[in-house]
Amino acid sequence: MADEIGYAQALSELDDILGELESDDVDVDRLADRVERAQALITLCRERITAAQVRVDEIIDAGEPGDVERAE
Repeated sequence: MADEIGYAQALSELDDILGELESDDVDVDRLADRVERAQALITLCRERITAAQVRVDEIIDAGEPGDVERAE
């Protein structure tokens, strides 16, 4: 995606697109473009979530087994 944006900004834009698509006066000429943009944003969000999960797992795995105390 050429215009790399953050996760929060992507979610905000997705919310805006959803609002447009749910409105009574949807611009049919822009409909496909908006759905395409939404799909790109969803892909970006999924990639960010996956990357964050991998990083968290690596951080946890790098620690010693006794380093993390369980909350009771």
